[in-house]
Amino acid sequence: MADKGSFQANIPEDAVAEALRSVERVRAGGDAAGDAAAEIAVVVDPAAGGDAGGAEQQAELESLRAQLELSQAKGRETLERLKDQHERFLRAAADLENYRKRAQKEREDVQKFGIEKVVKDLLPAVDGLDRALAAAPEGALADGVRLVRATFEQALAKHGVKGFSALGQPFDPARHEALMQVPTAEAAPGTVVLEHARGFTLHDRLVRPAMVGVSAAPPPAAGDAANEG
Repeated sequence: MADKGSFQANIPEDAVAEALRSVERVRAGGDAAGDAAAEIAVVVDPAAGGDAGGAEQQAELESLRAQLELSQAKGRETLERLKDQHERFLRAAADLENYRKRAQKEREDVQKFGIEKVVKDLLPAVDGLDRALAAAPEGALADGVRLVRATFEQALAKHGVKGFSALGQPFDPARHEALMQVPTAEAAPGTVVLEHARGFTLHDRLVRPAMVGVSAAPPPAAGDAANEG
């Protein structure tokens, strides 16, 4: 047990050895004895510092912990803000892409169907050529009308306009417009048997339906009605 009031120090063994060597050098005529004392590294036991140093370290630790928690909270807030901004950016990019696609489609539609009104105004002229060709007897006049009509239809075809006939086809309300019913036993009911005007499409879009007459079952004959009575 150490005497009361004695001082305890933790001195490394290599420091003691170095001090002894310095003393030997002094005895041998070397430098002043103070050099030896300067080379002794004395490490005081941390427990000898009392409770004051421990309290300061604890306070510093608590301060660092508080700063860390604050930094983590700010980091979470920044992450949430960046996430929200990223989602808004994605929505804006999607809206922009949808707008671009709509604008592209509208531009294509204008290029393809912008002449639709002009085509509708020209179709009566084509109908007139069809009627003239049907009424004209075969000969030079009919050949001339047929040539004019072919030239007209070729010009329209360059812009995507095509005519179609409905004769002999089942009535289709999506492509045909029925002007009358034709009682006949020569065709099944609902068949197009008359065509007053051909139909036309513009890039496969219906511009005008075919004007047709549709077959219907004929009324029973008078003799058949009497027999039934």
